[in-house]
Amino acid sequence: MAFGKPKPLDLEEPERVARSVAALELRHVVLTAVNRDDLKDGGAGHFAETITKIKSYRPECSIEVLIPDFKAKEDSLQILYASKPNIINHNIETVERLFPTITPQKNYKRSLEVLSHIAKHGFLTKSGLILGLGEKEEDVKQCLEDLFTSGVRMLTIGQYLQPGPTHYPVQEFIKPETFQFWKEYAYKTGFKTVASGPLVRSSYHADEYFSDEATD
Repeated sequence: MAFGKPKPLDLEEPERVARSVAALELRHVVLTAVNRDDLKDGGAGHFAETITKIKSYRPECSIEVLIPDFKAKEDSLQILYASKPNIINHNIETVERLFPTITPQKNYKRSLEVLSHIAKHGFLTKSGLILGLGEKEEDVKQCLEDLFTSGVRMLTIGQYLQPGPTHYPVQEFIKPETFQFWKEYAYKTGFKTVASGPLVRSSYHADEYFSDEATD
């Protein structure tokens, strides 16, 4: 992916996405986007417009959004809330100890603040953690506790894979039984839905997990 100043927003994109959702008769949609810190609202308005359009074309479709932290801006979050998605996901990605190394442009406490804000406004709140970056057991336990305390009830745990030669290298390939351990641990902590495995990503069986949570 090229670096540099992003192009202006495509104002016709929300309409095209909504028409595609309707044409495919989708039951559940996961929306995400690249970070747009260059925009005053961080792209929240574009998310909201897309959600609104989908609802107009396909009202029976549930909608999940995977968002950046919007720098914890109240105005941006309120713009998103007004469109009433079914699930709001913001991935914590890694444990607090590794944040300065893995995601130096982000802030662990700020991500927790955003997740707490989402939960307090009554939305199903979801987050994801990636393993294999050098985290220790106590790191993961603390992270899960932090997420749960912040109001997260839907959780994904997956394996980190190095995107390219210049990216941070994989420190460990986590065994399936370890993913199972964390799944059971997360449920004992109180999470309502947990997907944990080497191939799990944020959108992994998202419709099924939403159905489980919505009918709980």
